[in-house]
Amino acid sequence: MTRLVETKAEVIKLGMDLHARDVVVAVQLDGAIPLRAQKMTPAGLLALVRGLRAAGREVYGCYEAGPCGFGLHRQLAQAGVSNYVVVPENLGGGRRQKTDKLDAAALVDRLDRYVRGNQRAFTVVRVPTPEEEQKRAEGRMREQLCQSRHQWEARGRSLLLCQGYHVSGRWWSPRCWEELKPTLGGWLVQQLEVMRVILLHLEREELAQRKQLEACAPKALPKAVGALTWTLLNREVCDWGRFKNRRQVASYTGLCPGIRQSGQRCQTGPINRYGNPRVRALLIELVWRLALWQPDYKPVRALVSGTVRGAARRKCAVAAARRLAIDLWRLATGQTTAQQLNLTLA
Repeated sequence: MTRLVETKAEVIKLGMDLHARDVVVAVQLDGAIPLRAQKMTPAGLLALVRGLRAAGREVYGCYEAGPCGFGLHRQLAQAGVSNYVVVPENLGGGRRQKTDKLDAAALVDRLDRYVRGNQRAFTVVRVPTPEEEQKRAEGRMREQLCQSRHQWEARGRSLLLCQGYHVSGRWWSPRCWEELKPTLGGWLVQQLEVMRVILLHLEREELAQRKQLEACAPKALPKAVGALTWTLLNREVCDWGRFKNRRQVASYTGLCPGIRQSGQRCQTGPINRYGNPRVRALLIELVWRLALWQPDYKPVRALVSGTVRGAARRKCAVAAARRLAIDLWRLATGQTTAQQLNLTLA
């Protein structure tokens, strides 16, 4: 890899399979066959691309989005590399073999097609700014605190059920605990008290995070669109202005129906679930609140009318959530107002 700096190739493409300790890199010089992929450290990769850029070479790179985040992308961009973070997918092409070197070779092949103008070679992920990533992490921290609280709450209920006590709800809250504690044995109380310390701490931290997030929302919001929901949606989307049309907004939610078409046959299936799952969950929750508090809002009228039931009602909720995402995009970008959407302000 160190000899690449001496190459006469003008354009160098790097397909990278990124891991926590190392990165497997496949290199293509101009339009030639990719070289054999090799493993190196992230520091070694950065030193290589800096040398290539200093020698006047044009460098492109790509790797799949994953748990390693966008740190390497920002370092490569700072070194002068045109890097892309792409949506993960099956790179085997139907083969049963899967190795890091095969994945890196497949990535550099798709990168070559993308650079030549084939925009469908892969799907590029929008990389958030460090500030957007920090704000999004604050919202997700509250979600993780809630999940941890539910887990410890379930552990306590499970321990009580094993000893013949069937309880439900927030057994650890002060009022419920004062009623439950006298009926329990000493060793059981001792173990549950340890759980209560953790649960009360998680409750305090989650409440503090919630208040901090709600304080960031504007005061004039449509009724049933809570301050917490609005803030979480904005922080997950990062920037509503990045969408150019309503199709992009609907696609991002993952609430569009899948299609199976062959010849004269065409069948719509379940939603494709692409995009951000947290945004999808927030939108579905918000639709049911709007059906209760904003019955004049056009997308939820079918839910309010009561003419649809069962699975058809759930499908109507999904369609309403898709329409709601588009309207929220129009609201956030100033294309419409709450009054034009028949939404009453709180």
